[in-house]
Amino acid sequence: MRFLLLGSSAVLSGFWPMAASSQQADAQATTGATQGSAVDGLQLEAIDVQGPGALNAGTGPVNGYVAKDTTTGSRTATPIIQIPQSVSVIGREEMTDRDVQKVDEALRYTPGVFTQPFGYDSDTDWLYIRGFDATQTGMFLDNMQLYSYAFGGFTIDPFLLERVEVLRGASSALYGSSNPGGIVNMVSRRPTGERIRYVEGAISADPNGQGAFDIGDRIDPDGKWSYRILGKIKGGDTQVDYAEQFRGLIAPMVSFRPDDVTDLTLYANYQYDDLKHTNGFFPYVGSVVPAPFGRISRDFFYSEPDSDTLKAHQTMAGYEFATEVLDGVKLSSNTRYAHLNKSEYGPYLYGYYDPATGFGGLMEPVSPDYLLNRLNFSESSVVNTVTSDNNATVEFATGPVAHTLLAGIDYKFYQIDQSQAVGSAPPISPINPVYTNSLPDLWAPYVDETIDMNQIGGYLQDQMRFGGGWITTLNGRYDYVWINRDDHTAADIDYSGRRGAFSGRAGLGYEFSNGLVPYVSAASFFNPQIGTDASGQALPPQTGEQYEIGLKWSPSFVDALFTVALFDLTRRHMVQSVAPLYIPQTIGETRSRGVEFEANANITKELKLVGAFTAYDLQIRNDADAALIGNQPYLVPEVMASLWLDYTIGDGDLKGLGFGAGVRYVGSSYADNENTLSVPAATVFDAAVRYDRDNWGVALNVNNVFDEDYVAGCQTALSCGYGQGRSAILKAHFTW
Repeated sequence: MRFLLLGSSAVLSGFWPMAASSQQADAQATTGATQGSAVDGLQLEAIDVQGPGALNAGTGPVNGYVAKDTTTGSRTATPIIQIPQSVSVIGREEMTDRDVQKVDEALRYTPGVFTQPFGYDSDTDWLYIRGFDATQTGMFLDNMQLYSYAFGGFTIDPFLLERVEVLRGASSALYGSSNPGGIVNMVSRRPTGERIRYVEGAISADPNGQGAFDIGDRIDPDGKWSYRILGKIKGGDTQVDYAEQFRGLIAPMVSFRPDDVTDLTLYANYQYDDLKHTNGFFPYVGSVVPAPFGRISRDFFYSEPDSDTLKAHQTMAGYEFATEVLDGVKLSSNTRYAHLNKSEYGPYLYGYYDPATGFGGLMEPVSPDYLLNRLNFSESSVVNTVTSDNNATVEFATGPVAHTLLAGIDYKFYQIDQSQAVGSAPPISPINPVYTNSLPDLWAPYVDETIDMNQIGGYLQDQMRFGGGWITTLNGRYDYVWINRDDHTAADIDYSGRRGAFSGRAGLGYEFSNGLVPYVSAASFFNPQIGTDASGQALPPQTGEQYEIGLKWSPSFVDALFTVALFDLTRRHMVQSVAPLYIPQTIGETRSRGVEFEANANITKELKLVGAFTAYDLQIRNDADAALIGNQPYLVPEVMASLWLDYTIGDGDLKGLGFGAGVRYVGSSYADNENTLSVPAATVFDAAVRYDRDNWGVALNVNNVFDEDYVAGCQTALSCGYGQGRSAILKAHFTW
């Protein structure tokens, strides 16, 4: 899907010296929660924060559907119940059971997350968290932002991932500039030092075929060196006519672990995508509600089969280093470089066309042909980005208070060299489309620019335990962001902006002996905006704050985690064009209030469950159009719910036979901020059946079992997208 966005962003490096102290050879491995230690004769309480000594703590495989630790909510491996914000974790096993094909699909059963608001989109993972778009500024990979601007965005294939995690709410105190509603942190698979031999093949009903492999092992007999290589190739048709797709990727990595408290991993990956555009831009009349000709078909291809194209070359390389230099003192350094070369071409829809006037962009079709208006479009984006995060963790005590202190500096650089151009395209019939495969020349680019964004931030976090069960978390961070734009168009509107911002978070909880943890927290955020206001000055960042109160429970009698949270989140300084001269001003304000519930349970070894419920009160608090104040923003539903159950027979002749079933409910939303055009609610059912035996297995996954034909969402009355129809994937795997 393509939206005519303008812009850029993000971030560069520094690193901890990689020479470890000679004392590290004598350091002992940390394999779990740090035990209470004596300081000046005082016996301290156990601090349940795990550092890099436990090499996979908070990032390794999840046991079934229940993750207990995460690094996403604190940058240290911390039990989820001790984090004073809502955190969700989707592990490899759950992604496999549901046969997740895209990252946004992994989050379909996660509270507070509205996925695929425009339906299936082959080149973008669209996500809204707590009502706010996280697609560009809320995506992270291994705790470092994977920023995108305009069309310069990276996509991560879920086959490369061990986990997909969501931190809901303001997170700038941890990560700097980011989406106000929360972030998605994708955690990569890494070498384990164990032998891995895995291959799979699959075919879908489209048809679309794929093959993938995961190979790893020790390099030396002592296991200090290990490697892992993941690869995948996928291609074929989609549910949209003519919209073929191809993807190939390779991801080698090697780890060096000379002892139990030191880990150095070097990694790289390359991904190539060659596809055609799918879905989106349908008018409200003809998709949500019938037009005189009925509804536009869900598999309708609005572009040109022979000329439509999207190609992307994506490369990443980096290192991850962690060591414990002294007892209770840990250093960590992570740096990643990423490059993207992307181009796309082809028409998109813009309302209906009136042959009598020659104009388009109409909400209602014009008889007798009911033609859809089209605009041709082209863009090219070259992105270079470097991110680096370097920190130290120190465990100590002050009187009766046990501390885990985290201090760090991170740097982000994002550069995009982009151009965008539009032109005319002949209208097309939604009933009997005729493709010309010949389009007029595009007009001169309306965007031709190079944008650099740099951000450097220093952060401090103190996680404290005292008084038998009290948990206090304090975060403070200061960021400095500078943005430069070099405009290559005739307008030659260059600008440079400099901004500093402080972010904070404070949380208080109490952990009872039965695993119950009530908590409260407050946090602030900022998110830079690219562009200038009416006076030519750089735009200020979006800012705001969140207040959250919740309850987390990890019971002792079942392997489960239950969470419920109430929150109040406000975003300010949204850019709007103010009539009658349409001068940009940062006056927009939106508030999101709501309740979220989540249940993850390994009820037995054979039976697992995930459930979620979300209810929002989304409200426009300030707007250039005063008549909109108090209304609900378009696109995002205020109610969502989901439930997935999975059962595997554990013994007998049918041992290894498993079944999964899920239901997803997406409530009604609006197609306009005036709240006059409603998009109906939809309920979708998913199912799976599989058989695993010894070193092989087969699985059949069917999403949208009853082929519910619905519109996922509308961003204005001229841009609606159908939800994904029934999809069936048959997969077989083999290990040795």
